Amino acid sequence: MARPVTLYTLQWGDLPLETVCQKAKEFGYDGVELGLPNHVDVRQTDPAYYQGILDLLAKYDLKLYAISTHLIGQAVCDKIDSRHQAILPDYIWGDGDPEGIHQRAAEELIRTAQAAKMLGVNTVVGFTGSPIWAYLYSFPPVTEQMIEDGYQEFARRFLPILDEYQKLGIRYALEVHPTEIAFDTISAQRALEALGNHPAFGFNYDPSHLGYQGVDYVDFIYHFSDRIFHVHMKDVYWSDTPKQVGVFGGHVTFGDPRRYWNFRSLGRGCINFEEIIRALNAIGYQGPLSVEWEDSAMNREHGARESCEFVKQIDFQPSAHAFDACFEKK
Repeated sequence: MARPVTLYTLQWGDLPLETVCQKAKEFGYDGVELGLPNHVDVRQTDPAYYQGILDLLAKYDLKLYAISTHLIGQAVCDKIDSRHQAILPDYIWGDGDPEGIHQRAAEELIRTAQAAKMLGVNTVVGFTGSPIWAYLYSFPPVTEQMIEDGYQEFARRFLPILDEYQKLGIRYALEVHPTEIAFDTISAQRALEALGNHPAFGFNYDPSHLGYQGVDYVDFIYHFSDRIFHVHMKDVYWSDTPKQVGVFGGHVTFGDPRRYWNFRSLGRGCINFEEIIRALNAIGYQGPLSVEWEDSAMNREHGARESCEFVKQIDFQPSAHAFDACFEKK
């Protein structure tokens, strides 16, 4: 049986959840990945609230496999500034005091695990933020101690969250991504080590963020075969000729044609999804393939529909036996 194909709802956060469900069903999706805070309010404690969400999904014959808290998770470890006010709910931002924001975001992540339990899913996808992302380019020179201190701060803030996740039987899947504590294979390994390989911590695999950096995004699957908790299907294009704007983005907006790279609808970029499916088969991943649709130059409904079709066409299950087994004499 093919893996379920789901639609991540954060890019549709301007619409009511029922409208998103109607569209997801029409586009051909098997389920959704609900994006917080727009489509789930984890401050709710009444089981009836969560049953109402499940009933709504059932109305459109959609399944739920994960919920995601990228925006809130970003505030747990980031160096907070005015940018965060635009992405955080007022009750997390509060008076804007950074330490208060860190604490409220951490509490919200724990409530998110409790909400996941109520919704019957065992995976929360999200970000962590990073206290050391500003040190990406080592000038003025960045010392190893500065980087180590950043990973220790990450561990200090996230280990109590992960302990609560483990108690609830919920996993936290960090989307490896620039601006996070883990943004490539080496930094992902270091994040795991900083946490003592905590069993509740793993990764949401998204090849797009690795591809444009020049990271081997297929090898990442094999390297973390037991830590791939969830998969985002997202494509990206990068140029094979010099551009005016390089890999760091040149302070121009997504979609600007002068950029070296831009996200694109699935199948229209440079990611080799054939090799990704084969690698996921090799490690035994049977979870959802969740479409996180982003393409600044395309109508999102057109893109979401064609991306669903693309994933269902490219996905396949591994063989149950060697292809040449039929050659053998009985």
